[in-house]
Amino acid sequence: MTDQSQFPQNPEDAQPSQPTLARHLDFLYEVGSLRYAIRTWSQFLNPNCQNLTEHTLRVVWIALVIAKHEGVTDTAKIMKMALVHDISESRSVDVNYVSRQYADRHEDMAIRDTLGGTLLLDEFLPIWEEYEKRESLEAKIVKDADHLDVDLELKELEAMGNKLGQALLPSREQALQSRFYTETARKMWHEIQNSDPHHWHLMARG
Repeated sequence: MTDQSQFPQNPEDAQPSQPTLARHLDFLYEVGSLRYAIRTWSQFLNPNCQNLTEHTLRVVWIALVIAKHEGVTDTAKIMKMALVHDISESRSVDVNYVSRQYADRHEDMAIRDTLGGTLLLDEFLPIWEEYEKRESLEAKIVKDADHLDVDLELKELEAMGNKLGQALLPSREQALQSRFYTETARKMWHEIQNSDPHHWHLMARG
């Protein structure tokens, strides 16, 4: 017979205790682990793909560029949304366009468990949920940034001799037509196709 004494007897008993610094350190170690989570494009002939930390950092900056061009003056929520948009992938993992068709990643559970027991939960869970709905301007901008980081990385891979971008170009053109939200992001996509990843350093003082 199961010992019922090990289970909470009323809802108050089930409430979490005050968040501890130890729990927050666990969260920060988990965030740190994202630098070891390589995006799953690496399955396709092992291109030199960025990790999830690198992806998140550039999504923040892409989102800020889009926001400024779209006339957004208060970018605080956009930065927070970009920071949290993929954080659950420390548990639900990244998927590529093939594995996405089969995987059930339980992202709602993952984000709640990742943030659970921290003082960040009440602020960042609603921001993540807003992002997933894609209804607000901020959510649309961050999703556009998420897409554009793919195109920037494909261009970088091309500069290193990898032809994955050429193979994916039809699907990226389809994404441009059906999955981008802002006019700024669409313009940036076209600029990326004709850009040179080396230009920034070759013309650093030019």
